[in-house]
Amino acid sequence: MSIKEDVKEFLTSRRARVTPEQAGLPTFGDKRRVTGLRREEVALLAGVSADYYTRLERGNLAGVSEQVLEALARALRLDDAERAHLFDLARASTGPVRGSRRTAVSKVRPGVLRILESLTTPAYLRNARTDILAANDLAFVLYDGILDRVRLPLNVAKFLFFDYRAPGFFLDWETVADDAVAALRAEAGRNPHDKSLTDLVGELATRSEEFRTRWARHNVKYHRTATKRLHNSLVGDLELTGEAMELTGDGLVIITYTAEPGSPAAEALRFLSNWAPQHTGPPAPQNSTP
Repeated sequence: MSIKEDVKEFLTSRRARVTPEQAGLPTFGDKRRVTGLRREEVALLAGVSADYYTRLERGNLAGVSEQVLEALARALRLDDAERAHLFDLARASTGPVRGSRRTAVSKVRPGVLRILESLTTPAYLRNARTDILAANDLAFVLYDGILDRVRLPLNVAKFLFFDYRAPGFFLDWETVADDAVAALRAEAGRNPHDKSLTDLVGELATRSEEFRTRWARHNVKYHRTATKRLHNSLVGDLELTGEAMELTGDGLVIITYTAEPGSPAAEALRFLSNWAPQHTGPPAPQNSTP
């Protein structure tokens, strides 16, 4: 899909989500032919002409000022992630600039690996296209054979949509799948000229109807913290809190899992932490390519 089509679908889908009542607009009991706001209502709320907004919704965001983008974000009631995505789409609409063809990071600095191994909770390292590049011993045990040192990197999105084990491991598979696609959609807006990302999305869309359905929603989301329910064959079901810590300069994210103190999940993690040293091998040498 082109940038213009992405802009069109994103704005149309956000407009359809907002009702006149939410926007504080009178309806006078009229029968509406559209879901959500009409184009002229968005234009009114954003302080632009209806013709101008129609042009924007057709995908023409090139050269649009920050003030207009901010007004659109307010009119469409965008959250922080959606607002950032709108600005990313506007930048992408101007065409590629020098240095914009960034590819997902695949090499991990030794210092970052040492940080990962020093953590006492399950933790792994992933890049922007959801490749898990490294993990500590407790994460390997928690992921119950899904993560394998000799088979890294593992692409989380491919695992979710192609691997039969995914729904049994992620007990809230629907939510996890939604979040993974939203992360890829946001990254596609930030970095639309990354061929490896484009190829990944193309493969997922070709092979998975579940992915295609979610991709068409144009949802984006920040992934900072979330409750994850996982199933491990050794300890059963666990409810953990996932936290994302960005390594901005490296283009990587550390994901950690923690449990509420005193909870059954905390006891389960203690068991796994004692079990892990006897059943995990030494770290494999880092491969510089995904």
